Amino acid sequence: MKVMRLYGVRDLRLNNEPSPALSEGEELVHIKAVGICGSDMHWYTTSGIGDDQLNHPLILGHEFAGITSSGLRVAVDPAIPCRKCELCLSGNTNLCEQVMFAGHGSIDGALCQQKTWSAQNLISIPDSLTYADAAMLEPLGVAIHSVDLAHLKTGMSVGIYGCGPIGLLILQLVRLSGATTIIVTDKRIHRLEAAKALGATKTFLAEGGSELSEIMAATANRGVDIAFEVAGENEAVDLAVASVIPGGKVILVGIPANNQTSFVASVARRKGLTIKMVRRMKNTYPRAITLVTSRLIDVQSLISHRFPLEKANEAFQLAEHRDGIKIMIEM
Repeated sequence: MKVMRLYGVRDLRLNNEPSPALSEGEELVHIKAVGICGSDMHWYTTSGIGDDQLNHPLILGHEFAGITSSGLRVAVDPAIPCRKCELCLSGNTNLCEQVMFAGHGSIDGALCQQKTWSAQNLISIPDSLTYADAAMLEPLGVAIHSVDLAHLKTGMSVGIYGCGPIGLLILQLVRLSGATTIIVTDKRIHRLEAAKALGATKTFLAEGGSELSEIMAATANRGVDIAFEVAGENEAVDLAVASVIPGGKVILVGIPANNQTSFVASVARRKGLTIKMVRRMKNTYPRAITLVTSRLIDVQSLISHRFPLEKANEAFQLAEHRDGIKIMIEM
């Protein structure tokens, strides 16, 4: 089979390798679609993410879908928890410390033609979903979990700082949940235009200084009830803390490149803010499938570019420059 492996910074190589052998409890999945995620880009541009570093040529890709050897069309949950520890048994499988995650550390991901994976992590998808749609269920799951953590109430105002794919999915979810004011910032004009099309009430270009005054003016100097930081940059964290109301919530979704997040402690303390960190997703696939099949959430318009596996280098270069929104590799 054809396999795309990462050997170092921006060093992706196409190899021919034997098809994988099945282990107990696994099924063979013929990969059909793989989304490129922001965390994949951390591996691609720095050979690591957080405190995990590249220690062998790694197959990236954790947003994926395909068809099993038995003919079942599936979306794939990339996180295999131990299902035995205290965290798993309490329902927090996304926090499992023994989790095996596709395309991370020593666990190969989905930029290949065939992959074996735990049968428990294969989710049957209806015929109405394309494989690319199904690959989008993983980032949608992260967005759902992020909004769950916010405990959004109807009529609230929301700030979303960073509108890549997950930010745009959060936007749709908070609109569906009854947010009346949705303010979005980003450094890319085409992403702000996508946010407008999906229901943002105000969009501001993140130019490093004017966004806070614009947000305060748009909210009659009140601020927003909930701020989602989805950029992975500290400027967005600072904006979230500064723009949210006293007693409000800041949901940190983005992953910083340098593994450090900071904010002005006196402001956050004086406001009595609740700050929550998002760790992947938490048993959200059933809801994600329902939202997409019922057309309440649009994932298709977020897919801006499609590449074959052989052109994954071009796809990652495009993703690094953020010229698109969601870039999909299709077999």
